[in-house]
Amino acid sequence: MNIRSSFEALDKQFTAYGGLEGGGITRLLYSKEWTRAVNVLKETLEEDGFTVNFDDIGNLTGRLEGSKYPDETIVSGSHIDTVVEGGHLDGQYGILAALTAMKALKEEHGQPLRSLEVLALAEEEGSRFPFAFWGSKNFFNLADEEDVKDIADAEGIEFERAMQDSGFNYRQQDNDFNNIKAFVEMHIEQGKVLESEEKNIGVVNGIVGQKRYTVTLKGEANHAGTTPMGLRNDAVVGFSQIASQLTERAREIGDPLVVTFGRVDPVPNTVNVVPGEVVFSIDTRHINQEALNQYAEEITQTIKNVAEKEGLEYDIDLWMDEAPVLMDEHLVEKIEEAANEVVGESKYKLMSSGAGHDSQIFAKYVPTAMMFVPSINGISHNVEEETDVEDLVKGIEVLKQVLYELAYKE
Repeated sequence: MNIRSSFEALDKQFTAYGGLEGGGITRLLYSKEWTRAVNVLKETLEEDGFTVNFDDIGNLTGRLEGSKYPDETIVSGSHIDTVVEGGHLDGQYGILAALTAMKALKEEHGQPLRSLEVLALAEEEGSRFPFAFWGSKNFFNLADEEDVKDIADAEGIEFERAMQDSGFNYRQQDNDFNNIKAFVEMHIEQGKVLESEEKNIGVVNGIVGQKRYTVTLKGEANHAGTTPMGLRNDAVVGFSQIASQLTERAREIGDPLVVTFGRVDPVPNTVNVVPGEVVFSIDTRHINQEALNQYAEEITQTIKNVAEKEGLEYDIDLWMDEAPVLMDEHLVEKIEEAANEVVGESKYKLMSSGAGHDSQIFAKYVPTAMMFVPSINGISHNVEEETDVEDLVKGIEVLKQVLYELAYKE
């Protein structure tokens, strides 16, 4: 079996479901494009000899039964949804890489000793409805009706209606995941590290923790021409000092700490009025919980200090506080061994993931690991998202070797 041609055919086929004229995909949870994609994937898996099953909410598995240890299952896959005007690799690559690798293993080695499963998770992105990880959270019985019953998309379509129109419904019974012995997720990096260091494979040893804030600073709106500088309580000036000081501090601490001020909304947001209020976001991430907590303390203290200096009131809302998640050490070692065999020691990198992935949900319940392939120019969540096909193939070859070690060896 030619891995490259097999993968490219699958990628071309599934990119059409939600594919955009200018490239990329929009395939949102429970949309017509999503429904078509999962049903065609079901047919494809059946044609390739997999036993196929949908759970209640739309997670899809394709299973090759093990001959000796059928109750020990090795799972690989990712999410099938995309962001709006996203690329053709984020999520989709992980599913099609798993399918391609398992087909090749079946062709070369026959029935595995342990069961192999391709997994297409219904949703990860949170792009249509304000709820993320619907697929993996249901996979581990973590989500329920109360979480989504009152939410709707931008067009006012209720979550429940969209789900039922696609042929699915709320989880009727809990999933049993106790037979899963390993979950391995293949993904594009969505960053520039591997490309800049000329590496073919990223072996992920952890997913960063995240803290996200909404901060409000309140001063006094006033005339831009008649209010002297010394008599102003300018909320945007306060914001600029906070952003500057925290950015400089993050640079001093160094990688892998990051901080981002992605949203800034001044009020009244007009050219000739001193801003009396500003609402802004802070997103900070680190792989080490203690380091993340220490920087979070600096965030709070910096806001307090600047607000006092500039005569501002402040409110700090920490609305996301996710702990770092470490990958399974044994599986990380297996991936390193496979990467060394396929691309060589100098061409893979042990690294953390700065983005969230389904693996962070899985890792809390089953042995989990991830691997990356490079992203050209680090671009993702964009129609320009791309990876050199040779890197995609190398990723599949590494995954194939890992799955062989896990499912075919005693």
